[in-house]
Amino acid sequence: MGMKKRSKVNAEFNMSSLTDIIFLLLIFFMLTSSLVTPNALNLQLPGKKSSNPSSSNSKVEVIKIERNGTYYWSGTKLSISGIENNIKRLKQAKGKSASVTISPAAKSSNAVVVPVLDAAYRYGINVVLTEPY
Repeated sequence: MGMKKRSKVNAEFNMSSLTDIIFLLLIFFMLTSSLVTPNALNLQLPGKKSSNPSSSNSKVEVIKIERNGTYYWSGTKLSISGIENNIKRLKQAKGKSASVTISPAAKSSNAVVVPVLDAAYRYGINVVLTEPY
């Protein structure tokens, strides 16, 4: 008898359902990413900026951070709580025009820099983060 099997296995993969799912995921992530607000620090990087001459005459407060985690406020050694107290006093004294410059040491860890940035952010102080020395 001459019976042959005519059923062959089809090795093709249908991609249309997979592309539909990918497009739906893409639309979902695009929509949800626009709703998320980033919680970031507002840093002012050094550079040219037009400012009024009265603010340039004021004393700039410098927070120096050593590699081992020692903090200095304009040359005076302080703990992190002392830095926070000085930031609070600076905000009360100068209001919205209060600003500090943070100068970390090279190779200092983020664990010693971020608490100072966080304290400045909480009190609404403008921060200039310089290059490591």
